[in-house]
Amino acid sequence: MSFDYALIGKRIRKARESKGLTQEKLAEHLDVSNAYISKIERGRTPINLERLAELCVILDKNTEYILSGTNSRSDDFLRNEIIDMLEGCSPEKIKLIASIVRQIVDFKA
Repeated sequence: MSFDYALIGKRIRKARESKGLTQEKLAEHLDVSNAYISKIERGRTPINLERLAELCVILDKNTEYILSGTNSRSDDFLRNEIIDMLEGCSPEKIKLIASIVRQIVDFKA
């Protein structure tokens, strides 16, 4: 299984910001450099499992969410995964996806 470190970094940044932490504060908590946090958030460097576990405790997120964007313990885990996927789509792709979703939602079985 391969990981998209850019998406992992986006999730980390989003979780950090929702906790009201700056990169500097998060770096202090982890005893690492601010540059290291920046590289992780931009997907420029992979994060090791030990560091990921520490980060998840600080950010109050589970590793499942950080790695895959899903949280099967949450009622909205699929909604969040879809939102993450849409972030990288062009406006044309979003229109196409919306038309497909609309057909599925409107389908009467």
